[in-house]
Amino acid sequence: MTNHRSTRIASILLILLSWGAFAPLQAKTTLRLGTIVPKGSAWHDTLLYLRQEWRRISGGEVDLRIYAGGVLGDETEMVRQVRAGRIQAVALSTNGLSRIDRGVVALQIPLMFDSYEELDYVRDRIAPKLEQRIESRGIRHKVLFWTDGGWARFFSKKPVKTLDDIRKLRVFTSAGDAETERIWKSFRFNVVPLAATDMMTSLQTGLIDAFDVPPLFTLFDQSFTQAPNMLDLKIAPLIGGVVVSKKAWDTVPEQYRDEMLKAGREAGAKLRGEIRKLGPDSIEQMKQRGLNVIVPDKATRDAWQSEVEATYPKLRGSYCPADLFDEVKRLRDEYRKSKGQ
Repeated sequence: MTNHRSTRIASILLILLSWGAFAPLQAKTTLRLGTIVPKGSAWHDTLLYLRQEWRRISGGEVDLRIYAGGVLGDETEMVRQVRAGRIQAVALSTNGLSRIDRGVVALQIPLMFDSYEELDYVRDRIAPKLEQRIESRGIRHKVLFWTDGGWARFFSKKPVKTLDDIRKLRVFTSAGDAETERIWKSFRFNVVPLAATDMMTSLQTGLIDAFDVPPLFTLFDQSFTQAPNMLDLKIAPLIGGVVVSKKAWDTVPEQYRDEMLKAGREAGAKLRGEIRKLGPDSIEQMKQRGLNVIVPDKATRDAWQSEVEATYPKLRGSYCPADLFDEVKRLRDEYRKSKGQ
């Protein structure tokens, strides 16, 4: 009886196989993405949402595997890993994006913008040129979407108000960017190049005294507890973006690419809106936990603006490609004129 049943089961299996019921599942295209954004943050949530959308669009054929929190190293290291083919995509700030193409820093010139409206006006018009540059460099990359992380402000162990106050401190700067380090030093800043993942430890050990990042970052990593003074002056918007190697993007089935790219653009726009709401909220939360906010008066703000603008000739052409610097400034002035400013 047992042998008869086994024979029947074997026969059924052969029939099912002949119908294709046990055919191998369709192979997935897996893109591995690295980022330093912390798990649980709005940036990380957006990447999780994008993974979900890509799975939906492709019927599960395309998967996005996310390595958050800097587990793969800092942004410079992750750009190297993309070039080496170990990962296929990265979510980066300007620091990492500038390792692919220097032109991105044009959107992060200190005190160039007063508002998100100015930034959006300029970015919308210059993004195609930046994407063309990024997508044509070396190991070519595809820009999936742009976003931002809020306005960078100075956080410090001691209260500061003027540029000279900050020059007395040891200030964090991202390691691996020799040009930015040179520029900082030419402005008489005492900078300490470090990986972003080492910033908190360096604050605790006294290696650095200050850093400039958006408030939302300091709330997530709790670095404000080590540098509990914030100068309420919007230095520059932190620009971010997600890029994938062109080689990896070309492995995605063509019928899904346009819709996947559209999903990325929509996710980036949604994230920008969320970040812009969360930024002020994060300051209020930190104030309740001991953050000291230094609000400069008009004279101090004007002094900052005047001294920083005096450095623009040095930034133009060395820190930032001259043509892009000029285009950003022209577009910003065009926007201000349209608003009667």
